[in-house]
Amino acid sequence: MSLYAICASHTPLKSHHSPGDAVQAAVDGCFARLRHAVADFAPELVIVFGPDHFNGFFHRLMPPFCVGAQAESVGDWATPAGPLPTDPDLAERCAQHAFACGVDVAVSHRMEVDHGLTQTLDMLCDWASLPPVLPIFINCVGAPRPPLARVAALGRAVGEFAASLGRRVLIIGSGGLSHDPPVPALASAPPEVRKRLIAGGTLSADARAARQARVIDEGLRQANGTSDCTPLNAAWDQAFLDALLAQDFAALTRYTDEEITREGGRGGHEIRSWVATAAAMHAAGASAPRLEYYAPIAVWVAGFGVVSQGPV
Repeated sequence: MSLYAICASHTPLKSHHSPGDAVQAAVDGCFARLRHAVADFAPELVIVFGPDHFNGFFHRLMPPFCVGAQAESVGDWATPAGPLPTDPDLAERCAQHAFACGVDVAVSHRMEVDHGLTQTLDMLCDWASLPPVLPIFINCVGAPRPPLARVAALGRAVGEFAASLGRRVLIIGSGGLSHDPPVPALASAPPEVRKRLIAGGTLSADARAARQARVIDEGLRQANGTSDCTPLNAAWDQAFLDALLAQDFAALTRYTDEEITREGGRGGHEIRSWVATAAAMHAAGASAPRLEYYAPIAVWVAGFGVVSQGPV
């Protein structure tokens, strides 16, 4: 058994706006180094904790957690589209272990995942030769969300399961840190938007283009200080990273939704992916995580961080 973990922010704007040559080089260098480390590790299974941005999960039925027995990438924001190489039997065994640990998860044989899960996977692994992938959705966008203590419990259960497999397992936590993209909320959405947030359905090409244009414009607004959204919060990011690096789960599970929204923005709820990953590795006996990179990158609408842990 050997486990290796990487948590990283994702941002759909990395291909649309330049953060400056120095920042771009640092981010590219960080991912090149980690991609090489992943190739050397040669994972036999990749577990990915990630959110969704109303592309695959909707309020008609919004589980706190969902394990993907079969999954397909919608290919938004220039991420690879198509089926993921999942293992239905493994997914169901993972769910059964979570149940035995007192954590309730849904299981999907038709999971749709977006850039919230696939962008980081694609940046760290060779998409054309992926090993089996176990996608685990964590609801980070649609209130009510699972509290951080339950997220940590999920992570511990998955870590125990991964450690029991006798395989080289890469665990990825995708999302965060502070960021406030223009994502609609059910409570305040106009009727037509509210209808889609509940019922779901595939976006038309025009609707997706308009949605992406709003996000692209928001990056420029946050960079020039004209946005009405919550600005990046480097101090909040650093406090979270300090707790994560210290494996202080009392602090990590103390965050409330109100605090996260206020201090970290609507996208800050994606720290749940990081907490789940850290809890999984802690359950497997890993040493403390290492900070690989951090910078608040306004034009990417991202408190952009990368942390690695293990192998163990």
